Amino acid sequence: MDPIKIDTGYIAGTIIGEPGKEIRIYRGVPYAAPPLGNLRWAPPRPAASWPGIRECTVFCCQAAQGLSMLGPLVPVKTSEDCLYLNILTPAKDITDRLPVMVWMHGGAFEFGNGNDPLVNGFRLPQKGTVLVNVNMRLGAIGLLAHPLLSKESPKGVSGNYMFLDMMAALEWVKRNIEAFGGDAHNVTIFGESGGGAKVADLVASPLTKGLFHKAVCESGAAFPPFAPGRSLKEMEGLGVKLFEKLGVNRETDPLAAARSMTWNKVVEAGKAFVADSAMGLGPWDAAVDGWFLPDIPATIFHEARQTPVPMIVGANLGELAGPGMIRMPHIIPTYVQMLHAADKAGVKNRYAFIFDQIPSGWKNQGCVSTHAMELPYVFGDYDNTTGWWPGLFRLTRRSGAKTPDPGVTESDRIVSELMMKMWVRFAKTGDPNIEGAMEWPAYEGDSDKYLYIKDPLEVKSGFSKVCQE
Repeated sequence: MDPIKIDTGYIAGTIIGEPGKEIRIYRGVPYAAPPLGNLRWAPPRPAASWPGIRECTVFCCQAAQGLSMLGPLVPVKTSEDCLYLNILTPAKDITDRLPVMVWMHGGAFEFGNGNDPLVNGFRLPQKGTVLVNVNMRLGAIGLLAHPLLSKESPKGVSGNYMFLDMMAALEWVKRNIEAFGGDAHNVTIFGESGGGAKVADLVASPLTKGLFHKAVCESGAAFPPFAPGRSLKEMEGLGVKLFEKLGVNRETDPLAAARSMTWNKVVEAGKAFVADSAMGLGPWDAAVDGWFLPDIPATIFHEARQTPVPMIVGANLGELAGPGMIRMPHIIPTYVQMLHAADKAGVKNRYAFIFDQIPSGWKNQGCVSTHAMELPYVFGDYDNTTGWWPGLFRLTRRSGAKTPDPGVTESDRIVSELMMKMWVRFAKTGDPNIEGAMEWPAYEGDSDKYLYIKDPLEVKSGFSKVCQE
């Protein structure tokens, strides 16, 4: 399968994984043109073609951003030139037509990247899926709206560039993924935390129909106070304030002046608005522009106007009751509303879960299933192959953990194997049930059943009341 021809030229990757279970990975594949100069705060443009074979063996830079309160798990270069994908495939032939899973990374709407070693590991693809990790513009670079930007837009709108990037990535998948052995007609988008909110916004948008066929939201959604969506006028007002802080409002051409500034200055200026915001993910949010979003996502789901696709939604039990740095009991009523919306739209395959597996070392220290704890299980890092577990200690130490070593055991491997199989089974068929495991029933309001993910798996009732326990 190497080299592979995509619509902009030939690419070559490299091999990771275990003997007999090799995964081919293509790192840093451009899906759009670098959003530099006049393309800052503009919809993504097509990537340029290249002659010969492009070596795609090194990750790209992460999107322009400041330092997260958690810090990067690994050293990462930062640049506005960030519109790249990583593709991992177990396919032996382009005719394999494997289900495709597209990961939208977390980090609120302001931090993170799709280059994390955890999400680019080999174990989830080994279960029979083509995995795609997306990098997109973030924060003030990816979500800034301004009256001058709206004026230059043929649509009369601005902001939402982060979402337009993700749409461009999904369009790229639609055009090219069959060259990697994937099925362009069977695409699942999934994400955690801010990534879950990104997924929910994409499901809510009328522009995304046909770009994906299933969705998974883990510990994140586009509802108050997490990422409620704000009016275009409100987001434009925030942009005006940012231009004033940058001092470009006094220039003859404020847009040109703002675009000529380094991204560092723009991000630094945007920090003040994040610090002043007491709302969810911060001020940088989706703009209700009448185009990408005709209304706030909560209303779209309430009226069942979202894209009707099978979905899995869920959270970690420790996020609901704490203790911890990140708590979100509001996420359960949000998910119930999304599940009801799917029901109203005629979607039969809709599933709820609560994750509560905790490695024995941390559990014995009193740690709860904190934010992001499900991720190493979803991506198969049950033996710390990627070095991700000690990084998670930045969250778990606020939730009872005393040491960086979580003390993973065979129980964690069992849960991880089951989660990977269920997630891939869902991506393939829309039904996460696997033979020999607990039967996971579709969510119904009357029975209120959900899958309690812990060794052993258990089906429980009372999903809508979990945050009240």
